[in-house]
Amino acid sequence: MRSDLVVDVQSKEASIALLEEGRLVSLQKESRDQSYAVGDIYLAKVKKLMPGLNAAFINVGYEKDAFLHYLDLGSQFSSYSAFIKKVLDKQQRTIPSLSKTKLLPDIDKHGTIADVLTPGQELLVQIVKEPISSKGPRLTTEISLTGRYMVLMPFSDKVSISQKIKLSEEKTRLRQLVESIRPKNFGIIIRTSAEGKRVAELNNELKTLLRQWDDMLQRARQVTAPAMVFQEESRIVSVLRDIFNPSFESILVNDPETHQQILDYVTLIAPERKEIVKLHTADTPIFDQYNITRQIKLAFGKTVSFKSGAYIIIEHTEALHVIDVNSGNRSKAAADQESNALEVNILAANEIARQLRLRDMGGIIVVDFIDMALAEHRQRLYDHMREVMQGDRARHNILPLSKFGLMQITRQRVRPAMDIPTEEECPSCFGKGHVQPSLLFTDTLQEKLHYLIHDLKQSGFTMYVHPYVDAYIKKGLLTSLYRKWRMQFGRKFKIVPDQSLAYLQYKVLDSKRNEIDIKEEKDVASSATKNKEKAKKHTQTEE
Repeated sequence: MRSDLVVDVQSKEASIALLEEGRLVSLQKESRDQSYAVGDIYLAKVKKLMPGLNAAFINVGYEKDAFLHYLDLGSQFSSYSAFIKKVLDKQQRTIPSLSKTKLLPDIDKHGTIADVLTPGQELLVQIVKEPISSKGPRLTTEISLTGRYMVLMPFSDKVSISQKIKLSEEKTRLRQLVESIRPKNFGIIIRTSAEGKRVAELNNELKTLLRQWDDMLQRARQVTAPAMVFQEESRIVSVLRDIFNPSFESILVNDPETHQQILDYVTLIAPERKEIVKLHTADTPIFDQYNITRQIKLAFGKTVSFKSGAYIIIEHTEALHVIDVNSGNRSKAAADQESNALEVNILAANEIARQLRLRDMGGIIVVDFIDMALAEHRQRLYDHMREVMQGDRARHNILPLSKFGLMQITRQRVRPAMDIPTEEECPSCFGKGHVQPSLLFTDTLQEKLHYLIHDLKQSGFTMYVHPYVDAYIKKGLLTSLYRKWRMQFGRKFKIVPDQSLAYLQYKVLDSKRNEIDIKEEKDVASSATKNKEKAKKHTQTEE
């Protein structure tokens, strides 16, 4: 199966789309200045104990206090707590070595939070769930550092192997290799991508992870809580680390800096595949070029259609997600109702598995399939759902159909479900109910071009408009508005269609791909002009 990765980097966020045979199956959006993301490690302070919840609220600097449950302290919390206390003791000249530290007995599995934590105590904590809705981040003190081939687990001596590695000989080989190179008091989880790798590759990554551990401890001694002490160099690279597959046909990115980061990473882990990383330099938006924008608009609505007129309706609540399957007005219905229901349900299962990955829906999902009378058909649907969900990296559990035809699915939730509005607000009145004449939109664009070129002295910029507007502007080879404007203002700009824009929206990027806020710039210029006029009148009055 052909797989492609497309990365769209904008000023405020980066979007990563995974395509399989040209079909969008996964979409992740990462804010470029996002804080409190999964995997970040903080030096934090215990703010308040909650004995009733057997948990504590922790100050990590977020507007809402983070949540740390007793069970998330880890069995080796006594060893962890004593070690962190020594690390943060600035009277000690050097940081203690964990490999030379004697581990203490495990804490009581049924203990209470008040037995081990006190308000004001400083801890190293790692985020395991991003802030969702009105809740703050969820934390753990079981620190882990993730690499391409392994996960480093301080305060542990266990070596675990991914269940996706099936060959017992390979499991034995990897276990022996890792046991021979890992330091004492550091556990290792061997990831699926380590299959077939040599000891030198595993050893190099282990050294990198141990260096990250030492750097994190050093930083913890230098900062004042709450403060971040560890973060991935690039969020895009960290996402790529988890989903990269050597079978990718291409990795396309529209930002030179991010392109270089990805190229360096792929060169490091798979040098023979570095030619698949390509920089998109065309003026056409990268998601438009590869038909992703259209697929997003089709896939993220409340109603999602699939083959032959059937569709599903997706509703979100605070506690769960509800999906309703409907046959609609199918043009190729089977001869009898039972066969038709099975066929629609099988097709719906394929789309639901895709939607769960695409929207990153987590928690409880309830699916109302079309009722089927035969037990063998219900079993076949259940087996098919399990099969199509095998490619989902998030932990999940699927229950058989209930007697009411409902299927319950639980899926790991570590960040809010992605919800991309597909309905467009009127760009002229912004929902107020009064629309400016669309006929005058070209006059508005002409005014903006005049302002950009003559007032702001911009050159080499690109104006993006809706495809319909672009077609109207460029209609007629010799008589088009586009040609007229290019002759009037000089060839200092380009107009390019952008499918993500609404009908009367536009945006402008300068020659360095930075967005120009024309309205804001014009307001500033207008204000400055008015101030000059006021000053002039004031001077004349005094005279």
